[in-house]
Amino acid sequence: MTTMDDVRAEDWLDAHRDGALPDEALAYFDSLPVVEPGEMLGRWRGSGLPTGSPLDGLLEAYGGYGKEFLDADTGHPLRFTDRSGRPRPVDPSLLPMAVLRDYAGFLQLWPLRAVFGGLRPLFHTAKPKARLREVTHRGVLTAAMVYDALPIIDVFRRVSDDVRLGAMDMRGLPSPFLFVLRRDETAP
Repeated sequence: MTTMDDVRAEDWLDAHRDGALPDEALAYFDSLPVVEPGEMLGRWRGSGLPTGSPLDGLLEAYGGYGKEFLDADTGHPLRFTDRSGRPRPVDPSLLPMAVLRDYAGFLQLWPLRAVFGGLRPLFHTAKPKARLREVTHRGVLTAAMVYDALPIIDVFRRVSDDVRLGAMDMRGLPSPFLFVLRRDETAP
């Protein structure tokens, strides 16, 4: 059931589609209600919320699709579209996360995106690479996705029944990378 608070929260996202100042975006994140792990089950389409993070735009540039949670212990933290446009899970531990973090601007160059597109099938996996847990983040206990093999935790807050705001907490990243997840109603 959608509430007036849900409408206001989604209005904020719509008004900041092109980005927000980091402090403003984190204040918005902090104002949102917590999420129970069970509320994250399903497939989600993702997009970044630009805040000046070095990771802004990378998911979109490389064909990022979103996330999927089958149960508390079966999570696919990164799904990318394949050549036919289907979302496929990839193994994030095979991605050069330090390079992504430290040289994100360099990775926006189209030749690198083309190379990744050709290599992407090598990263596909059917095995889960993350779990859902409750984690205290910024003083609040809420649902989070804990990556199995990387120093990354994605923390979630509720915008509405079908929209979440996530904050990627990655060791070495100066501030969280924020992203929006929308429930994929077309998922089987």
